[in-house]
Amino acid sequence: MTLPTRQSLDAARTQSARLRRQMIAAQEELDWRCYRLYGLLPAGSKESDFEHSAPPEVALGERPFEIVMARRILEGALQTKWFEWLGIKPKTDIPPHWPADYQALVQRRISLIETDRSIGLIEAPSCKRRWESTPWESLEQAALRDWLLARIESPRYWTSSAGQPPQMTSTSRLADALQRDSDFMQIAGLYAGHADFHTAQLVAELVASEAVPFLPVLRYADTGLRKRAQWEDTWALQRREDVGEAVGKIPVPPKYQSKDFLKTDYWRLRGGLDVPKERWISYPGCERGADGSLVIAWAGWDHLQQATALATYFIDMKEREGWSRERLQPLLAGLLELLPWLKQWHNDMNPDFGARMGDYYESFVTDEVRALQFTLDDLRAWKPAVTAARRGRKRSAA
Repeated sequence: MTLPTRQSLDAARTQSARLRRQMIAAQEELDWRCYRLYGLLPAGSKESDFEHSAPPEVALGERPFEIVMARRILEGALQTKWFEWLGIKPKTDIPPHWPADYQALVQRRISLIETDRSIGLIEAPSCKRRWESTPWESLEQAALRDWLLARIESPRYWTSSAGQPPQMTSTSRLADALQRDSDFMQIAGLYAGHADFHTAQLVAELVASEAVPFLPVLRYADTGLRKRAQWEDTWALQRREDVGEAVGKIPVPPKYQSKDFLKTDYWRLRGGLDVPKERWISYPGCERGADGSLVIAWAGWDHLQQATALATYFIDMKEREGWSRERLQPLLAGLLELLPWLKQWHNDMNPDFGARMGDYYESFVTDEVRALQFTLDDLRAWKPAVTAARRGRKRSAA
């Protein structure tokens, strides 16, 4: 597939603008055709008096009713926000680059708008199409951003197989790999607007905007945590019902609201039913000392793959990095959070491990909790350390 360049994007922008002007012209012809079919045009007028078989391109602000409005504003006879709302530059003259026959036709339309009450009523902002659209710059940025996110999320960077189990990474390490991806770098340069962008910073910003933390306490405000507890109670009852136990009527938990999440991005990615739509899982506070960038996992992994990656990272930090028990605690809490889902979906005998993985990770968590002298309640009660806000006036940059 051919990748876009600055030249091809600019050409597409020019073509889009041209097509839009052609559509506006066609819409005008449809409007005036309808006026004729409904008998609103002067008696005895010919079709060619008010309609054109091959109209030139018409930009916003050049339609007859807009020219009439612009003239009335100039005369002080009209006040309107039409041009301001749509970002149109008012024009009081018929564009001179149009063919002479079309200029004459538009003049006849203008004269009719000014003299015929019925046409004047319908050739007005309340009856005309606004042609509102998202600015090209925003559409281009959104398209480039989606391409970059899809590239970062592609299997080449998130492999998972028997020979290569899933592993968590950091945005910095991910950026190092992406920097060797020529296609990514080309699109990233277009997105950033210049070639000397900081790859690690760009990747970190993209990933952070599409990531949600692994622990509820890092996702929800207090109100959200209370709702989350109700959802967990409902899930527990559903699991009991699934194995044949009579549990009675299961209550419907409440929907979430934006105020229930700690960040608007989390609300955007989860919504009222807290359905995961994020691309990545983030692990704030679990950064490697030498790296320091956000640790992430692919949200497309199932619960077993997530647990495998998290347990591997836990062991690595414990044995290679020598993390303290306090730093290891949230990682264990993350594994505890996954256990109900592992027991529900991954507790059949796994031929590769010769074990039931839900039971296996339950034993893993229990053993590690004991070794670190925690309790399961300690894991459930874990909260991030509160960082005191610095007070006083900010110093100006030198």
